[in-house]
Amino acid sequence: MAYPPQTQCEHQLQRILESATFRNAHTLQQLLQFLVTQASDPDTDTLKEYTIGVKALSRPEDFDPKVDPIVRVQTHRLRQKLRDYYDHEGRQDPILIGIPKGHYLPVFGAKIQTEVPAAVIPHVAAPPAKSALKGRTARVLVAVALLLCVAGAGMWSVRRWSRAAVRPPGASSAIDRFWGPFFADNSSLVIYSNALFIGDSTHGLRYAPPGITSRPGRSDFVDTYTGIGELNSVYELTRLFDGHRASFTLKRSLLVTWDEARQRNLIFIGSVAENPALRVMPGNMDFTLKAGKGFSGIVNHNPRPGELALYSRPEHPLTRDYAIVALLPGLEPGRRILVFSGLMTLGTEAAVEFACRPDGLEQLLRRAAGPGGVIRPFEAVIETTVGGDVPIESKLIAIHVH
Repeated sequence: MAYPPQTQCEHQLQRILESATFRNAHTLQQLLQFLVTQASDPDTDTLKEYTIGVKALSRPEDFDPKVDPIVRVQTHRLRQKLRDYYDHEGRQDPILIGIPKGHYLPVFGAKIQTEVPAAVIPHVAAPPAKSALKGRTARVLVAVALLLCVAGAGMWSVRRWSRAAVRPPGASSAIDRFWGPFFADNSSLVIYSNALFIGDSTHGLRYAPPGITSRPGRSDFVDTYTGIGELNSVYELTRLFDGHRASFTLKRSLLVTWDEARQRNLIFIGSVAENPALRVMPGNMDFTLKAGKGFSGIVNHNPRPGELALYSRPEHPLTRDYAIVALLPGLEPGRRILVFSGLMTLGTEAAVEFACRPDGLEQLLRRAAGPGGVIRPFEAVIETTVGGDVPIESKLIAIHVH
């Protein structure tokens, strides 16, 4: 295997910092440069949020990461920015710089220009000296999920400045098992939220009265609004499908006809309030969204031991959100329906991201897989930590298998 020398990694860093993607992202430039510099220090095994906040993000000495989530928020944005860079400007770059989820020290990868049969298990190189491995093995192993998202094909070797690890065989099996039916024959229809509103961007928007299904001839009716979380969700699904050489049809909810939907696998993105097509779903769901004046939550109609009857998000400040992820039988035999429905647009985005990552899918599959590994229909609740209007970390807190 070929491992990137330190000088090549430094050149790659400069290439990223000078790119159009990062040109106006001064805070993220500063953060990335600081993290890479720390990674080059052989004595740096961990990096604390406090250190990053004070030294890289100009926070005062009394900075408290538990109160101010700036480090997690900016690191989340940096990961997204790096992915955008490698999707476009950096597609042909020889070196990958990535930050594993849940960690702050970067990892570095060199693309290998060889073809490896899918059934062949990669050869694991002998580990470097024990001193070079000091406290870092776990950090590199968790980089596997990040590399699966960024690397389109081929083998990647991942390392800090002084050591290496390889992607374990079968790391994408969770994605293949869960998403395989949706990849097959390019028959999936993604339906994103597209509610009917009254008003305008200057004076505010509000939902149109129930029962209005077509736009009247008035200028104050809006049927083209889509939340940023739904937009990011479509982008996440596009990356996932592209990575498996599959495609889907994308339609906003108000334009869906059930004649075309009946023969397809369906993927719903958005809550029932913004996704009218969801209103035709069965009414006997275990988890449903409920909203009132100053209140929003997920109702658990059949609480099981250890579960809550209501998962309600805090309104002020908004520190967490909830979403439903449901896998249901399709409208016709052999078809499936996936629902990603958050209380807010942030919850929807986090739910889609959760189901597009091997670690999130493993949590779902451990509970939903039946005899022979068959994935049974289920409904699940995902809790997401929110900071700076960005979903940061998600976890499975309840699942009902049918």
